[in-house]
Formats: sequence, C-alpha cells, structure tokens
Amino acid sequence: MAATVQRARAARSTAWQAALARRFVVTDLLAIIVACTFAQTVWIRDANRSVADVSGSLKWLPYSAVTVTFIVAWFLLLTFGSTRDRTIIGSGNVEYRRIVHATIALFGTGAAVAYLVQAQLGRGYFLTIVPVGLVLLVGSRYGWRLWVRSRRRVGEFVSRTVVLGHSDTAEHFAKAMVRNNESGLQLVGAVLVGSRRRNNEMLLPDVPVLDDADGVLTAIADAQAEVLVVADSHSLSPKEFRRLGWELEDLGVNLVVASSITDIAGPRLHARPVAGLPLIYIDFPSLAPWNTALKRAFDIVASLAALIIGSPVFLAVAVAIALTSRGPVFYTQERIGRGGKPFRMLKFRSMIPGADEQLQSLLDLQGTTDQPLFKVNDDPRITPVGRFIRKHSLDELPQLLNVLIGDMSLVGPRPQVAKEVELYDDDAHRRHRMKPGMSGLWQINGRSRLTWDDALRFDLYYVENWSFMGDIAILWRTVKVVAFGDGAA
Repeated sequence: MAATVQRARAARSTAWQAALARRFVVTDLLAIIVACTFAQTVWIRDANRSVADVSGSLKWLPYSAVTVTFIVAWFLLLTFGSTRDRTIIGSGNVEYRRIVHATIALFGTGAAVAYLVQAQLGRGYFLTIVPVGLVLLVGSRYGWRLWVRSRRRVGEFVSRTVVLGHSDTAEHFAKAMVRNNESGLQLVGAVLVGSRRRNNEMLLPDVPVLDDADGVLTAIADAQAEVLVVADSHSLSPKEFRRLGWELEDLGVNLVVASSITDIAGPRLHARPVAGLPLIYIDFPSLAPWNTALKRAFDIVASLAALIIGSPVFLAVAVAIALTSRGPVFYTQERIGRGGKPFRMLKFRSMIPGADEQLQSLLDLQGTTDQPLFKVNDDPRITPVGRFIRKHSLDELPQLLNVLIGDMSLVGPRPQVAKEVELYDDDAHRRHRMKPGMSGLWQINGRSRLTWDDALRFDLYYVENWSFMGDIAILWRTVKVVAFGDGAA
C-alpha cells in the first residue's frame, strides 16, 4: 500500500513536465508557422508563385508547398531532437542548445536539398525563416521558463528531494541547491553515510538529517520524497547501489547521481560506458584561436555600436558630474588584465576627489584589509550623482573604450587592482587567462553583495567554461540587473 501511494506521488511530481511539454508542442508550432508565413508574406507576395530552377522542371512547385514543408520538417526536427525532454525543460542551457541545433539542421538540410535539385529559392525568404523562427522559439521557451520559476516560488513544480552521502559531500550538494533555487529540487532532508544520526541533527538550516544509510528507504517514505540524490556514489558498493536502484524503482522514486566534478559546464563532459562502467571524460578548457577572434570581433562591433547609440547618455552623465561636484569628469585607475598585465581602466568619477587616499583607513575601520575585494560598506566617499550612476552601472560606460582598444572584453572576470591581486592564492591567478570584463557572472549574480569566495568561483567557472552563447546570455541578463540596480554598491 505504501509503495502504491509513493508511486502515485512520484507520478504527480512529474505530471507538470508532461503538461508543459504538451504546451511546448502548441507554442513551437505557432512560432514555426508565424516565422514561415512572415517570410513568405514579406518576400513572396504571390503564394502560388513557383520555385525557380535552372531547368524549369520545378514550375509545378509553389512556394506555399515549400513553406508547408519547412513547417513540418522543423517541427519534426524539434521533436526528434528531444527539445521537449522532461529532464531538460525549465532550467539550464541544454534546452536552448537543442533548439539551435535543430534549427541549424533545418537550414543545412534545406540548403543541401535546394542545391541538389538546383532550386533557386529567394535568398531573403530562405534567410528570414531561420533567424525569425529561432527568436520566436527561444523567446517562447524563455517565457514558459519564467512562468515555471514563478510557480516554483510558491512551491509548485518542485520535487521533494533527499540527498544521500557522506556529511561533507552531502553538505556541498545541499549548499549548491540552496544557491540555485531554480533547479526544481526541493531539498527536504539528508541521509548520511558513515556516521550515526544524532537527535535533531541538521545538515543545513531547514535540511534535517533524517537517518543513516541503513534507513534510507524509511527516510524517503517519511519525507514523502520523489527524488533521491546520491551525492557520492563511492559511499555504496556496486551491489548496494544496484539493489537501492531496484528498491527505488518499486517505489517510483527517481534516482539521481551527483558527480563530485563541480564547476564544469556540460559541453566539456562526455559520458562513455566502458566495460559496463559509466566513465566521464573531461575536456581541458581552451580558447581556440577562432574563438578568440570571434570574441574580439564581437567586442569591437558591440562596443563601437554602444558608444554611438549611448552618446546622449554619456553626455548627460558627464554634465551631471561636472555640475554637482568639483573634480574631473573621468576617473582612471590601474587594473590587472590578461596575463597579469596592468592597464588603465576608465570610468566616470563617482566619488569625491582624493577618494583613493581614504580607502586604506576605511578598510581598516571595517576590518577587511586582508580580503581581495576592496569594498567599503556605505561608502561615504560616493557623491549623490555617483550613487545613482553606480546603482545603474552608468559609471562603467567609459570602459567601452577599454573594450574597443582591447584591454578589456564586454564579458569576463572582474577587473581588480594590484593590491587585491597580491592577496591571490594560486587558484585565483587562473582568472588572468582571459581579459577582464565590463560584465560577467559576478555582475549578474550579486555584484557587490558577493563574498570573495563566491566572486572567485564565478570568475573561475567563466574562464574554465567560456562559450560565445554564454557571453550573449550574460549580456542579456546584465541589462536586467543594470536596469533595476540589483546588487550595486
């Protein structure tokens, strides 16, 4: 009876994923139809117009038939490309990456078929369908994701989760789940291996220790959990692990194994079964020459465009600073760039003249002289205008010139002063493998609220797992953070 109830509860916990996948079917199809219809309406005025070809053998084929073929093929590619898999929807970048791959496959297949039959499809028609459809598809999925997040904030669309492992690995996993409240895993308890449970023992606040390893099934039932996460698989023998999997299958509880490999993005991980063992291969981080060129080209084009479009804002901020406080409009400071090379970083002045001379005494007062993030809480040196422009990161706009000349990048690790770098340990110096950025993971995950350990973790993750699409995602989120002034000092 208990097993039946547990299976029913587990089925309900994943029902929302199946329902959301069905909604994806509708919105995906609508996005594809809109993109294809838009391209045909703009470029092919007459729906009955035939496709041109060299030999004239395709006169029987109207563009409307080509449009319908694109719609059907695109929808099938999204379906067979597992873009609606319940294990990826709602979080992470895999969902978006699969949509992009399916779309690229459509573009490539369409171009190949057109070449083989010598069809002369209108260039505007062909080149409009893919980008418009991609924007609509990703936009609709992002909209659904925002909706799922709003539901999770009120306790819906989450799976009650128990973590199993040694105390240190279980705690590491629990802290990661607490930091990421969008995972859909609601941690309700822990089962510790290698130690006896003490009364009222807590792994973290709100995460009680339910039992030791011998009572894992009882703990799952008592916690009404739908997911068991094994934080370190070596805590169980292969025979114990296999038997646990069978027992969880009977209960309808999902089994998840959390690898001890942390802060490595998915594209660098490759699972491969060898002799019945699930081995994980890890690629070393590298920035290939063409990736470096792509990142640099994007920096030049985007920074130049931002300088031109943002020139009225530049002028307004400069006038406001000049009219409200004595001193220069701009402020330069030496920062440490790629490879440990110093450069002069440019900003709008947001503090009173001579602010640098007061920094040491202020850090001494708050007792943070030995911490690599030289931030003063409630800094008295900041001017009224400076407080506003710092809140919305307007003081950093002149750094676009640093990006344009190549000292910085639009996205990268946080640029730090030499005295902060002197406090680095060996791990922290890996930040200098890439140019510092105007924005980065530190900017969109708390800015000035971050501790040094968190800021370093974000910077190292970025350096180890750089991708061009990752930069685009960071810039997109930066707009929201800057607009609302979230986390600024």
